Formats: sequence, C-alpha cells, structure tokens
Amino acid sequence: MSLEWIISIIENNWQMFLRGAYYTLLISISSTIIGALIGFFIGIMHTIKVRKKGVKFYSLKLINFILTCYVEFFRGTPMIVQAMVVFYGLDIAFGIDMHFITAGILVVSLNTGAYMAEIVRGGIVSIDQGQYEAASAIGMNHVQIMLHVVLPQVARNILPATGNQLIMNIKDTAVLNVIGVTELFFQTKSIAGNNFRYFESFFVACVLYFIMTFTASRILLYVEKRLDGQDAYQKAQKEAV
Repeated sequence: MSLEWIISIIENNWQMFLRGAYYTLLISISSTIIGALIGFFIGIMHTIKVRKKGVKFYSLKLINFILTCYVEFFRGTPMIVQAMVVFYGLDIAFGIDMHFITAGILVVSLNTGAYMAEIVRGGIVSIDQGQYEAASAIGMNHVQIMLHVVLPQVARNILPATGNQLIMNIKDTAVLNVIGVTELFFQTKSIAGNNFRYFESFFVACVLYFIMTFTASRILLYVEKRLDGQDAYQKAQKEAV
C-alpha cells in the first residue's frame, strides 16, 4: 500500500467518494425509516385480536397471511436478487421503468420492513399484559392502546435493533451497484478501474464506510442515553462491566 497513492486518489476523486457516500446515506436512512413504518404496520396487524368468527376475523387472517408471505419472502432471499427482480423484472413484466435510486430505496425499504416486522411484533408482545387490561378498563380501544400506551414503549425498546438495521443498510447498499445505483461501492469501483489501484481505492472506501457506521452508532447511543436518562445509562454501563 502506498500512502502517496492514497493521498493522490483522494485529491483527484474526492467528489466521487462524497457523491457515493451521499447516495449510500440517502438510501440507507430513507429505507430504514420507511422500513420501520412498514414493520410497525405489520407488527400491529399481527397482534390485533378479534373474535374467532365473522368477516372481520377471516379478513384479518387473510391480510396476515399475505403479510407473512411478504416477510418470509424478503427475509429468505438475498437483497441482490431482490434488486434485480424489482428493477428489471417490474420493467419487463409491467412496464414500470423506475429510476435506479427509487428502485434502490424500494428494495432496501421492503427488505428492512420484513426484518423490522418481527422486531416490532416481539416488542409489542413483550409489553406486560396488565397494561392492556388497565387501558381497556378506562375505555380505550385497540387503536388508542397502541398509540398511547404500547407503541411509545415499543419504539424505545426496539431502538437498538433499529440502529443495527440502519448500520446493516449502510453496508448492504453496496449490492445495489448491480442495478447501477451510484453509491459508494459503485463509485469506488469506477475510481479503481480508472487508476488500477484497487487496494488503495477500496481502502479509502473502507474508511468512509467505517466513519458512516461509527457515527450512526454513536448518534443512536446518544439518543438512547437521552431517552433513558443519565442514571439509567450509568447503571447499564456498570452492569455491562
């Protein structure tokens, strides 16, 4: 590895590196937010309880079956294959010609939503049953219980898992280069192809990926600290030690 070559590559290609990092962050952050919303929707649908008869019960059962198929499909197939199917398959089958950035956000959002669905469902199930009963006793319906009692606690409880998903998305956007998304990996591959210094070029990309993931983890840790309060944070640190 040559330090002179690394400095030269940065000086001559810093705009391409920044452009790639920008699209990586744009896709990963947008997709994590959209995926979390999808996860909350599916998690809530999976935990709705209705009487085991009538149209409502069978309608809910059908909806949950479709949502379960979606979750299993996107959790059971590689994202790189999903990207090819969405970007090229939709165009060939239905004539839907999406911009590669739009396709990238859609693929990562659907993938994230599948994983977040199980995380949210687990978070909802973990809430003490007594809170549901107490809320029902004062006249709250299911929607009110979810909005005012359950989901605020779930959002805090799943924050570490959501942060992990964001970090995974930052790294996994690299697979989107197969559909022409000009994220960091795509830009680095172009830079390396121009100067034939693959090691130095991808070393710079590696450092940029680390900066993005490390910064995201520090920000999320700070948010957790603010939500828990200083005392709870210090206690958790002592228990970890």
